[in-house]
Amino acid sequence: MATSNNYGPKRLVVGAHYGTIDFLAQRITAVILAVYTLVLIIGALAMPSFTFENWKALFTFHVFALPVGQILASLAFFALAWHAWIGVRDIWMDYVQPVGVRLLMQVLTLLWLIGSVVYFAQVIWRI
Repeated sequence: MATSNNYGPKRLVVGAHYGTIDFLAQRITAVILAVYTLVLIIGALAMPSFTFENWKALFTFHVFALPVGQILASLAFFALAWHAWIGVRDIWMDYVQPVGVRLLMQVLTLLWLIGSVVYFAQVIWRI
């Protein structure tokens, strides 16, 4: 009977580094969301009065005819959706054991996130 050496330099590594990109994406999207949150808080505190027009101006300001407010809001929302996808997908993978149920939950989560991004884009770019 031959023994297999599944350790050391001759081991077969399958699935290595699959989580590295997700780990980095979680951290990068978290930084984007933290910075955007600080920008919104500073913008809200700097408002002369808390009116709809001033709140709308946080999301629609332009720099050299470039809609910077809408671009930053879109970047933050896409970061939020990606961050949520990675986190919720990992929860489904860790805690839902039946493969069919897990796949259904992942598909429903993905559809919900895509729908949220489409709805957000319609709202923010119509302003």
